[in-house]
Amino acid sequence: MPSRREEKSGAHPRLETVEPIGKRVLVRKDEDKKQTKSGIHLPDKIEIPTLTGRIVAIAAQVERDHDYPIRKYDRILFNPKQAIPVDFEGDNRLFVIPVEDVVAVFRAESEEA
Repeated sequence: MPSRREEKSGAHPRLETVEPIGKRVLVRKDEDKKQTKSGIHLPDKIEIPTLTGRIVAIAAQVERDHDYPIRKYDRILFNPKQAIPVDFEGDNRLFVIPVEDVVAVFRAESEEA
């Protein structure tokens, strides 16, 4: 919804971005699964917590720290207990999480190995 200033001036609303601060990352949670591996369809009322997602943004403090080998767009496994939902998109799949809650990064095996 445009602000009053934008409505009066006729200006187009600017796009917003979310930048995590401190030792945090912004994660887009993967879609909830509606079917088990064996093919059983789950009703909508049953919610399986999804612990995987893609990193959308990394706080500058984390990006400079070599102890955290994560990059933008990495697929990660994370602990959702301290995840803060970001009401930014209609699908509510964005979360800011402490970098300490990233427990694993999925990497493709190198062809050189």
